[in-house]
Amino acid sequence: MQASLAADVAAEHAELLPQRDTLLFDINVAPVIAVNLAIAVNAATIGSTANATALQIVGVLQH
Repeated sequence: MQASLAADVAAEHAELLPQRDTLLFDINVAPVIAVNLAIAVNAATIGSTANATALQIVGVLQH
């Protein structure tokens, strides 16, 4: 067990992050489109209620 743990640790590597000023101007813009559709009809009825459930679809395009 110790040998496999030591091998896993030896295989790990790390990279430094860019400077903060470089990260400041890395702008990530993604258009988000969300659509909710629901319809409820309560016509020509007395004392009734109409309920509607909406399904939401969200799409994101990102490069």
